Amino acid sequence: MQVYLDYSATTPPRPEALAAVHAVMAEQWGNPSSLHQWGNRAATVLERARSQVAALINAPIDSIVFTSGGTEADNLALMGVAHHYRHPQHLIISSVEHSAIEKPAQQLERAGWQVTRLPVDGWGRVQAEELKQALRDNTVLVSIIFGQSEVGTLQPIEVLGQIVRDHGALFHTDAVQVAGRLPLDVQPLPVDLLSVSSHKIYGPQGAGALYRRPGVELTPLLAGGGQEFGVRSGTQALPAIAGFGVAAALAADDLPHETLRLIRLRDRLFDRLAQVPGLRPTGDRRHRLPHHLSFCLTSGDGELVSGKTLVRQMNLAGIGISAGAACHSGQLTPSPILKAMGYSDREAKCSLRLTLGRHTSLEDIDWTAQVLPQVIERSLSRLALSQV
Repeated sequence: MQVYLDYSATTPPRPEALAAVHAVMAEQWGNPSSLHQWGNRAATVLERARSQVAALINAPIDSIVFTSGGTEADNLALMGVAHHYRHPQHLIISSVEHSAIEKPAQQLERAGWQVTRLPVDGWGRVQAEELKQALRDNTVLVSIIFGQSEVGTLQPIEVLGQIVRDHGALFHTDAVQVAGRLPLDVQPLPVDLLSVSSHKIYGPQGAGALYRRPGVELTPLLAGGGQEFGVRSGTQALPAIAGFGVAAALAADDLPHETLRLIRLRDRLFDRLAQVPGLRPTGDRRHRLPHHLSFCLTSGDGELVSGKTLVRQMNLAGIGISAGAACHSGQLTPSPILKAMGYSDREAKCSLRLTLGRHTSLEDIDWTAQVLPQVIERSLSRLALSQV
């Protein structure tokens, strides 16, 4: 039995999205900037996709800037605002951001910017008072992730965004894990910039978008032909964007029933795995992505069973999950997200993530609930024997 439970990493493209990709590559392959009929057909495809992505978050059509993915959208948000200033200013992010925000923030620090990383509580949530105290006269941008990809925690974006808006700064949120899984409406939401990604919502890899509230100015990261309203130069990756648009439209249609279905499956698996000795849930159980479960292994003394080891063992059992800690040059590095949440180095090396999707069935959930405890027990037994 093969069970894929890594939907936060990527999702299998929907057949309808793949059909759109193929149709563009075979028949509508023109350059959208060209004035002849081939270009006009391509431009029609481009704007249809823009309309579909905009509808997913209830945004004006011309507020959607297509990018190569969520990482570029995040970079465009931070660097596009930062490069608008001649002198370094102040930026606020959370301590649990995706690396697509953390790494650009580090680059800005090296260029002289002041960067504040807001602490989080043990559930991974930013507190409103912490944000209020961190704001300065020269704070020009705040970026807080909407749904944390490793531990699943949802931030109080409405509250945080309003604080930033009242202060007069711009507010960006990485909504890559939220779009298509929870309703999003940028009209009442106090956000100026918001990132989404195609391959997280069953579209092809290689496409993403940045929502830019009308009136927000961004300095382009790429110099060129001035495509995407002059914000993102380069001939658009039309096949991927077309698939992105179709996936966005289908995700919007599925939201009312799919979100509730995923929550029921998630909670069923959570309840089963919470009974496993030494398996500790991470992240906020209440304010959580509907498809997301995460744990760290706390049992055993001496050498630990890492999350990477359990991922490999689960893969041998035919179940695909992921781990939060990273391995570089043979050295296991603790998850910075769990470290920010107050976990020890030991615990932060033993994190697991299971994420569900539209192909996940009740049988998949029950099978995983049976297999994972057995894998943990065997791994701990092997480790104990190796230390004798």
